[in-house]
Amino acid sequence: MLFITAALIAIACSRYAQVLKSDDIDLKISRAFYYYNKGDYTKAGALFDQLAPIVRGTQRADSVFFYQAMNFFQQYDYIMAGHYFNNFVQIYGNSIFAEDAAFMEAYSYYKTSPRPELDQTDTYKAMDAFQLFMIRYPDSPKIPESQRIILELREKLMEKSFLAAELYFNMADYKASITALNNCISEFPDTKFRESILFLLLKSRFLYAVNSIPERQAERYQETIDEYYSYVAEFPDSKNKKEADNIYNDASDYIRDADMLILND
Repeated sequence: MLFITAALIAIACSRYAQVLKSDDIDLKISRAFYYYNKGDYTKAGALFDQLAPIVRGTQRADSVFFYQAMNFFQQYDYIMAGHYFNNFVQIYGNSIFAEDAAFMEAYSYYKTSPRPELDQTDTYKAMDAFQLFMIRYPDSPKIPESQRIILELREKLMEKSFLAAELYFNMADYKASITALNNCISEFPDTKFRESILFLLLKSRFLYAVNSIPERQAERYQETIDEYYSYVAEFPDSKNKKEADNIYNDASDYIRDADMLILND
């Protein structure tokens, strides 16, 4: 049985080698798609790479080039896939595969988008590609998925922005934390992290006041109180409500004591 299996494998390899060496374009194309559909992307890729320069300018070029790009995608080589899909869209914009290629270009960039702590160049690249796709193909059935992915990527950018602000807070650079958190809210007002951002902003304002020079403390405690009112108005039932109330009470005590000193002078 083992001998028969080995013999069959040897025959299959021999046939593949013959196809690689063959000058029969039709044979190469049929076998390339055969291997692709079978999931043997290594063999399919070798044949598509051979075929690409040969079929350029012919009626079969777009199908070969599109599946050459798809073959990279199937092998999880998203960088090469994105590059090949981009080239396809530039060259074969009128092809029946053009819409799928444009979507797959954006999707390839999406697959290379890293976790929030890392550089987000590929995330921006994916968002731009999806937005361009939606402009080019406004009636595409892939519009909802494109919109969903864009929202997901925006949340990743939001998370990165929030993590940067949180880092300032942990480093006790409360002024920088306040600036970064306000930028987060301004750029991503509908983020799912909104409550966390506003609560950290409240804490940052309070600690910024605590660590300020005496001449600026009253002003900054008042800003803390204002921030408290904004926070509880939006999230009255927050799990952080007790801590927020404590911050408010401490800030209010300082303001009251400062007012008493002024009256007693």
